[in-house]
Amino acid sequence: MSLTPGFVAGLPKAELHVHHVGSASPRMVAELAARHPGTVPSDLDELRRFYEFRDFAHFIEVYLAVVDLVRTPEDVRYLTYEVAREMAQGQSLRYAELTCTPYTSVRPHEPELGMPIEAYTEAIEDARVAAERDFGLVLRWVYDIPGEAGVPSADATLDFALRHRPEGLVGFGLGGPEIGVPRAQFQPHFDAARAAGLRSVPHAGETTGPRTVWDALHLLGADRIGHGTSAAQDPALLAHLAETGVPLEVCPSSNVATRAVADLAEHPIVAFRDAGVTVTVASDDPPMFGTSLNREYEVAAELLGLDDDGVADLARTAVRASFAEESLRARLLAEIDAYVAHGTRPA
Repeated sequence: MSLTPGFVAGLPKAELHVHHVGSASPRMVAELAARHPGTVPSDLDELRRFYEFRDFAHFIEVYLAVVDLVRTPEDVRYLTYEVAREMAQGQSLRYAELTCTPYTSVRPHEPELGMPIEAYTEAIEDARVAAERDFGLVLRWVYDIPGEAGVPSADATLDFALRHRPEGLVGFGLGGPEIGVPRAQFQPHFDAARAAGLRSVPHAGETTGPRTVWDALHLLGADRIGHGTSAAQDPALLAHLAETGVPLEVCPSSNVATRAVADLAEHPIVAFRDAGVTVTVASDDPPMFGTSLNREYEVAAELLGLDDDGVADLARTAVRASFAEESLRARLLAEIDAYVAHGTRPA
């Protein structure tokens, strides 16, 4: 089995695990670095070297340096709109749940360095509306807790989600390092977010073992799991995921770049598929990892031995696992079916 050249690039797709700041391409980072000179290089060649990660801890260090470039509402709006442009143009993305970390821009612990949450919300919402109008890309938000900042960041993120809720907000997440960041401390925050109608999408099992995935399921009520790489080590967990249908958001190139797995040949995506686990394919922080959603679909196709129909099924799975409203899911599925049948979008 093999893929038809160009099939992935034209396939209508949804992405469920992709980070707001982590989607800033070198072009965007160079622009932001020129606005705010400092630790991040604005030269494109230097930026490529800047993005060579030694391990997950170094990735977090680099990521936070880029986060620090997003300092004003104008920066937020620019970043969001330009990320949407690159998602839609050349990747055929129709829908994306973009993970945002408002805590790192609002900085309630350092208000003199941050921006009001009202300004942040207005910036992302203005970009969301413009992206759908200009590019046909539907954006939705997942607000995530930066786990390394502890309970104060969870308190603030929950407040942002409930008291300043943007129209596009659909999920509540947890990112950052897993080691030394126990999940139980965030259970009250996820309980409150879920009670308010937000869906639970924590990262888990990326750099720690299966226990973190179990905690995400049992303590945080996960509707989907970000990464879940180590779930392959626990047959009981694989069986549970398969039985319940809780999807994994799998990001192969990210896992290699951050050393969560040694190389693509060792990636557990095949074990997930063989165990009957629902798998969606995503890019995580694509420019930082030298990838794109198109590339991740091609990687998955190679690892899983998929042809055009198999890759189209991956795209359908992402739509079904999304938090889009039913009418939108139906429209996206119809687009995929029309593309497979005729290579076109439905009229």
